[in-house]
Amino acid sequence: MSPATVAFAAACRPDAGRRVPVRERWRAARRRLGEIVVQLVEEPEIKSLSWHLPAGRRSPAAARHLTRMSLERWDMGGLSDTAELLVSELTTNAVCHAQGPIRLTLIAQENLLRCEVEDTGHVLPRVDSVKDVDDFDEGGRGLHILDIMACCWGGTRTPTGKVMWFELSEGDDDAA
Repeated sequence: MSPATVAFAAACRPDAGRRVPVRERWRAARRRLGEIVVQLVEEPEIKSLSWHLPAGRRSPAAARHLTRMSLERWDMGGLSDTAELLVSELTTNAVCHAQGPIRLTLIAQENLLRCEVEDTGHVLPRVDSVKDVDDFDEGGRGLHILDIMACCWGGTRTPTGKVMWFELSEGDDDAA
């Protein structure tokens, strides 16, 4: 029998020699089960920061700076170089391909970092749609870099545009 089943059975059992109303037994069971669940499931701390950035050429630099400062504060400095590069890539794409404000969101949970860049563009890029780039082409490499360096990445449409995101893990050698 699991600890939760034993606790539930004990909570529902009437006290010796006297009848306990059903409602009281359920209350006691919920209290005891709640304590067990709290002891068994401890949620990790989630850290999150978000900023609005103008759709201007200085936004990628601001996004890199905000990313580095946040990761240092969260003791995740080992991800800084990769996170800055990929945040800069997504922010630059937002500046070049969308009109309107940009929102940078960083979310950290245990050793996982998720970075999101929201913009007003409605087209979701795909890595397989990017043409082979020539040595002299100015663009076309960003999504390939994202695909190689991030644990995972993707995009989601929103009512006002899209969110492009990626994740990095501190313990993942493939992501760096």
